[in-house]
Amino acid sequence: MAKEWYTTMRVDLVDLSLFRHVVEAGSITHGAERAHLALAAASTRIRNLEEAIGAPLLTRGRAGVTPTQAGRTLLQHARTMLAQAERLREDLGAYAGGAAGQVRVLSNTNALTEFLPETLSAFLATHPQVSVDLEERLSDEIVGLIAEGVADIGIVAGTVDAGGLETFPYRSDRSVLVVAKDHPLARRSKVAFAEVLDHDFVGLDRASALQRFLADKATRAGRPLRLRIQLRSFDGVCRLVERNVGVGIVPETTARWAAKTMAIRAVQLTDAWALRDLSIVMRDYQALPPYARELVDHMREERREVS
Repeated sequence: MAKEWYTTMRVDLVDLSLFRHVVEAGSITHGAERAHLALAAASTRIRNLEEAIGAPLLTRGRAGVTPTQAGRTLLQHARTMLAQAERLREDLGAYAGGAAGQVRVLSNTNALTEFLPETLSAFLATHPQVSVDLEERLSDEIVGLIAEGVADIGIVAGTVDAGGLETFPYRSDRSVLVVAKDHPLARRSKVAFAEVLDHDFVGLDRASALQRFLADKATRAGRPLRLRIQLRSFDGVCRLVERNVGVGIVPETTARWAAKTMAIRAVQLTDAWALRDLSIVMRDYQALPPYARELVDHMREERREVS
């Protein structure tokens, strides 16, 4: 019976990769997007996978999907098999003229927006056979996902407990309040976040890591975050702040550049969380594929250059 079940089960790496993406995204739609598959094709593959295994792998609901016990077991093996396949590609890549592979990176909003574009562009220019899968997450989420082996490298706020992960310092970043030059708060040099909650906010999409972080801080202060409009970039936030649509919170470097061409002013936040060191986290530096270690080395060297 076991032999018959084994011979009828057909699972390939595309199926395993898709299933991992679906579980991590919490949605077949978003999982299909990450796997670069059409939704109909992804749904068919998941259904065929369940039929091949003979058990439901996902619990489907209005809020998305969650893995069943069988799904969690498959996810664990899928991550192991995909990591082994990646290592195989890495080893064989040496025979094709050099290291090749993909590095999965998770980052909080500020690092992703302010530092990683320059970091990754310089790294990829000198590593043409390497690709990077970059995803935005909250810092505490990143720690858990790195520990689970979901990604190779994470960039998190240094205030987050990294548990047993290996860490290296990366950069420092400060969040500031930006207001129009004629806004009442423009006369202030410093302000606490709780004082700003009486005003309308211009912010990023509610799903962004930073926006979720700010919403949580507002809730802890016992006030709602009055998010009047949601945008996809800090530049867009600054442009609407200039028009007095609301106030915004952006990285200090963004505010400094935007103030050169826009009628806005940056006001320092007195909250301790506004100034944070960023850390590079990973399960084990030595266990990373060579090209992932090279990316970590590049980030550490870049930090020394700007210090």
